[in-house]
Amino acid sequence: MNPLQATILGLVQGVAEFLPISSSGHLIVFRSILGLGEVPVLFDVLLHLSTLAAVCLVFRKTIARLCVSLFRFAAGKADDAVRADMGIVVALLVGSAATAAIGYFINKIDLEGQPKIVAGLLIVTAAILCLNLFFKGRKPLSRIGWKEGLIVGAAQGIGVFPGISRSGITITAANIAGIDREGSGEFSFLLSIPAILGAFVLKLHDATGLGAQVAPLEIAIAMAVSFVIGVISLLLLKRLIKKGVLAWFALYLVPAGLAGIFFLG
Repeated sequence: MNPLQATILGLVQGVAEFLPISSSGHLIVFRSILGLGEVPVLFDVLLHLSTLAAVCLVFRKTIARLCVSLFRFAAGKADDAVRADMGIVVALLVGSAATAAIGYFINKIDLEGQPKIVAGLLIVTAAILCLNLFFKGRKPLSRIGWKEGLIVGAAQGIGVFPGISRSGITITAANIAGIDREGSGEFSFLLSIPAILGAFVLKLHDATGLGAQVAPLEIAIAMAVSFVIGVISLLLLKRLIKKGVLAWFALYLVPAGLAGIFFLG
């Protein structure tokens, strides 16, 4: 991998992690196009860590508020606002458990060397996004609980499949569960935090193999690019979610998926 290839992959991750087009799927497709062959999964996880940092930056006030509410609840100083935040915390815990349970089994299905299948799953993502045209939740984030967490967490587990957009399937699931548009996006990205951290811990054993195939400079370039572009993409997606136009991405995903099926090796 050279610096230009690292920049391209970082750009792809930064855009595709938040826009509902599947970052893992696009990374596999672009690695195939760039002729990079097998790259340790840890490289993808490191790029996800960069975009995780973007999530923490954009949602820093919500994360800080939840941490304060958790501390106040533990100290026995719960009021209505704290109890509402604890509902979100419970939903995040239940959702993370559901993601871990489902993702554990799906992760055993290796599609890294199957770009045609991954391209086909981009079309599945397009169909998932179109469901947003039929569901419009009205429940604010402050009123969610474990049931919503279970539904969205299970969807995130299915999103482990490369080609299935994690943000797309979780936001759609949140809408189906009755959460309003703004809350659906916020909960989707809050739920990504423990999922990405867990994936990083599980893939740490690949660190030696990564260093043998990708130089530290290329890793640093890819991570820096994915962070900066990730912040921009996340801010853009927040606006698109409020407008309810996620289904528009199907206009890209369907032809992109078909092109991958017919032209990728």
